[in-house]
Amino acid sequence: MGDVSIRDAHVEGPDLAALAGLLADGTRAGFCLALLDGRAWTAIELARHVGVAASTTTEHLNLLVAGGLLAQERQGRHRYVRLADPATAELIEKLASVAPRRSSPPHSLPAVNRARALARARTCYDHLAGALGVAVTTAMTDRGLLDWEQGLTLTGKGTAWLEELGITHPSDTRRPPVRSCLDWTERRPHLAGAVGAAVCRHAFDSRWITRIGTSRAVALTDTGRHALREHLGLSDDWSRADPSS
Repeated sequence: MGDVSIRDAHVEGPDLAALAGLLADGTRAGFCLALLDGRAWTAIELARHVGVAASTTTEHLNLLVAGGLLAQERQGRHRYVRLADPATAELIEKLASVAPRRSSPPHSLPAVNRARALARARTCYDHLAGALGVAVTTAMTDRGLLDWEQGLTLTGKGTAWLEELGITHPSDTRRPPVRSCLDWTERRPHLAGAVGAAVCRHAFDSRWITRIGTSRAVALTDTGRHALREHLGLSDDWSRADPSS
């Protein structure tokens, strides 16, 4: 009887092996990591970014769309793909945080600079990540805006802080207001959820941060440096991120 129950659960339960198979391919995993910037990409852009032949890209993307990790949309003749939703982005980021480090780190100066920029500050789908994202989360905690005692929550002081800055987030959504996301370079949590997304959006709109090229790395502007010092007491120590350490 017990054997039958185990066999039924294996047949009817979630197909975890199928999900793992989608990410077991280096090209498909590279596509998902690139799409953590929250934007929609074309197949040609993804192929160029990962360094694979464009002729093989469509098949990989079809598998990721069919497996529910990516969503696609068409504009005229162009097909764009993006991560399916914030939960998918957080899954990819968490898997990246526990994945083993590559045995051969980048040696060329451009590659090293790209790695350092990503470690310093980047977007994880629609919220801040990297050393900057972790530093902002830590500062919000130190100021009593976030509480971790019984799971991550936004405090009343945190709500007032958001209102003071004019940061709004949708309340009529199934997405949790705040959520902890394990950062894959810092190995510490950064703020995700609707509030994390709203803070990141405000940072872009207020020109606190700007994108670096076409990657998901971002740079903190002088305006942003002053704003984070004023509103969160954030010092410049957060920027000492080195992915080679």
